[in-house]
Amino acid sequence: MASNDGQHGRLPGAFMSPGSSFTDFLSSYAPDLLPSRRTPPAAKAGDEIPHGTTIVTVTFPGGVVMAGDRRATAGNVIAQRDIEKVFRADEFSAIAIAGTAGLGLELIRLFQVELEHYEKMEGRTLSLEGKANRLATMIRGNLGMAMQGLVVVPLFAGYDEERDFGRIFSYDAAGGKYEEHEHHTIGSGSPYARGSLKKLYRVGLSEEDAAMVCVQALYDAADDDSATGGPDLTRKIFPVVASVTSDGYRRIPDEEVGALAQAVVDGRYEAPGGPTAPLR
Repeated sequence: MASNDGQHGRLPGAFMSPGSSFTDFLSSYAPDLLPSRRTPPAAKAGDEIPHGTTIVTVTFPGGVVMAGDRRATAGNVIAQRDIEKVFRADEFSAIAIAGTAGLGLELIRLFQVELEHYEKMEGRTLSLEGKANRLATMIRGNLGMAMQGLVVVPLFAGYDEERDFGRIFSYDAAGGKYEEHEHHTIGSGSPYARGSLKKLYRVGLSEEDAAMVCVQALYDAADDDSATGGPDLTRKIFPVVASVTSDGYRRIPDEEVGALAQAVVDGRYEAPGGPTAPLR
């Protein structure tokens, strides 16, 4: 990066002691690059801006599974059929977004850099609780945009190395952080997905069964919420499903998710309402 000190050829002072937070460094050196520092629109943004919709997550012994549908909507129009909303945050955590798609994806990239920067500067990773707190601070910085309708609401989950189990954290638009237990869902289809999760969840799920619960819940959400996309067997567009365990983050291959989606669709021929009891 070019020096601001042409006489001596030195890097700006901000580079000499950047600290452990990349967001704090950026706010002091180039604040205009932060999503939260941009000038909010004069009026509330309309529905024509693409929005991401439903995300679900389920814990199982030793980890957590997170899944998101692939549809983005702009008002009553399908803006994109294959958007990805679930991402690796770092080796032991995953993050997904609902709300304004563009700002959400930018927030995720910034959060990924934030965690990597901390690890390089401190020589160790943040605790899962610390990562969740950092994310809350970043969301709080977007409050001005949220008040104008550009709301970004992420869902964060990961494997807690200290406690040896998966944990889930949800947020509100003001950066409030809440720990959820067993399962959770966000987005426009969440009321329908939540009912499905309550119906299908049981203690002691395997990783594969937890993934199946997520796919079933997304199918139920798509059944009642037009902004949530169901599995598209013709185009081979399936939910993005990822698991986080002591072995780290793993995106489950599309072939495996496709088999789960096919099983769900086949089962709905016999029982359109889906399973009526916890998966076994």
